[in-house]
Amino acid sequence: MKHFDDTESLITVRDWLRFAVSRFNEAELFFGHGSDNAFDEAAYLILHTLHLPLDRLEPFLDASLTHGESEEVQAIVERRVMERIPAAYLTNEAWLGEHRFYVDERVIVPRSFIAELLHEQLAPWIEDADEVTRVLDLCTGSGCLAILASLAFPNAGVDAVDLSGDALDVAAKNVTDYGLTDRVELVESDVFSALKGRSYDLIISNPPYVNAESVAALPPEYRAEPALALGSGEDGLDVTRQILAQAKTHLNPGGLLVVEIGHNRDVLEAAYPALPFTWLDTAGGDQFVFMLRREDL
Repeated sequence: MKHFDDTESLITVRDWLRFAVSRFNEAELFFGHGSDNAFDEAAYLILHTLHLPLDRLEPFLDASLTHGESEEVQAIVERRVMERIPAAYLTNEAWLGEHRFYVDERVIVPRSFIAELLHEQLAPWIEDADEVTRVLDLCTGSGCLAILASLAFPNAGVDAVDLSGDALDVAAKNVTDYGLTDRVELVESDVFSALKGRSYDLIISNPPYVNAESVAALPPEYRAEPALALGSGEDGLDVTRQILAQAKTHLNPGGLLVVEIGHNRDVLEAAYPALPFTWLDTAGGDQFVFMLRREDL
């Protein structure tokens, strides 16, 4: 591994933070897996490496590092620059709001607008969260949305489905960490194929939705993620088509389907002009997550 020279003069957290930001900008890293800029990413990696609170940078800025700590910080900064993998794979953790999840290269790094909708228990579309008893999370990956759904709907059993057995191994660790093994069932299935006879009050999904042209142009940080979890055919809607074709069979009367589709709203609406999509407001706007009731399908 290449080592940077002249780091002996870097003494404090402030010094190493400045150094890391400079290196990240110089290397033209891509951000989008928890932070969106070099400063936040550098601060996160340094605080994590030094076992400091992730939300308390200021008190430690002028603290001096031991020689061993400096080596550890330099090593993680070097790996981020040289390997161009998401920070989450370096620390084996990702955050959705206040919730921490274990991640590694077997799963996509958690990021979903559905997480914030679950925090609000999908109000006002779901009037009484206690009445939701069956939830399905399709393309669960790390299991993060299935776990958040089980926390949002305390009376619900949750099926967490993924085509990847490797992803389900990661999800199993997270489900165990949250103490939810009695409420979250992991199912290896290609969308609905292994779910015959099961029906739900709520189906959520953050499926692969990147179109072929965009997949080809992805930066290295995204190409480090499982290809299965990103691309979905020429227009990015292959998996979404499967979901729309089969969801009605697996929804209870009045049940909701909530799906994240990235930047594909225009393509989706053109492909399904008869479907009355409701686009849900999220921090990113009302372009990314649609909702349909069973009766709409």
